[in-house]
Amino acid sequence: MKRDMILITGASSGIGRAIALHLAAPGVVLHLGGRDPARLEASAQACVARGARVSTRRQDVRDAEGMAAWVGGAGPLDLVFACAGITASTACREAGAPREDAGQVRRVLDVNLGGVVNTVLPALDVMGGQARDGRGVRGRICAIASVAGLVAFPGTPSYCASKAAVDRFMVATGGNTARDGILLSSVCCGFVRTPMVAANNFPMPGLTEVDAAAAAILRGVAAGRRRIVFPWWLVAGSRLMDLLPPRWAELYYDRQPAGRAGSMPETGGMSS
Repeated sequence: MKRDMILITGASSGIGRAIALHLAAPGVVLHLGGRDPARLEASAQACVARGARVSTRRQDVRDAEGMAAWVGGAGPLDLVFACAGITASTACREAGAPREDAGQVRRVLDVNLGGVVNTVLPALDVMGGQARDGRGVRGRICAIASVAGLVAFPGTPSYCASKAAVDRFMVATGGNTARDGILLSSVCCGFVRTPMVAANNFPMPGLTEVDAAAAAILRGVAAGRRRIVFPWWLVAGSRLMDLLPPRWAELYYDRQPAGRAGSMPETGGMSS
């Protein structure tokens, strides 16, 4: 897998930072984007210490024009990783059942889905103009979805919806772009030990260390897998749950600690 020129969103923490560190090496050029200047600079310096050349950009992935300018102006790209994302759960109301407020719904969808689209579309344009390598590949693009995208979990409706859309967009689009030598991957993973889950005070089955998650993602991208899943048993169980009638599944989901209103505070732009 050619890995000389790389662009990563959400590189200031979490999976994005871990991927950057795994790829940082002499001769590698990393374009790292994030919203927190201090954390982004810390990621950059850690990558420089491993021999990589690094440029950083404080960039909101919701800004389509800004993203197009950044991605389109980065030069040739071998790998692009869309890692920026947020999560949030329903909240209690004075009257009625728990619900997400309109602003939260729009933020989650705009960051998680809009941010991926704003990363992938200009990356496709850049890679479409590049020469194929010996295997016929022009470039590879990976987006972080989630096992949450495979279920309709009442505790995090917008997060589930956004990640489901990311997965379907990447998998379906990848069938077409592969003919042009651009390989797309969607990552459907469970809980990963990142700042996104740091405030969770409930059991997280299959919790994966962030370095192990980054290594699994890179193996899948190198193998050209359209969908990268881990842990496999959690993903398989989620698929089975989604085959049940919604009311049956909710009998189980509503009894889970993560289903309580306010169990997952909004992460405010941290990486997935």
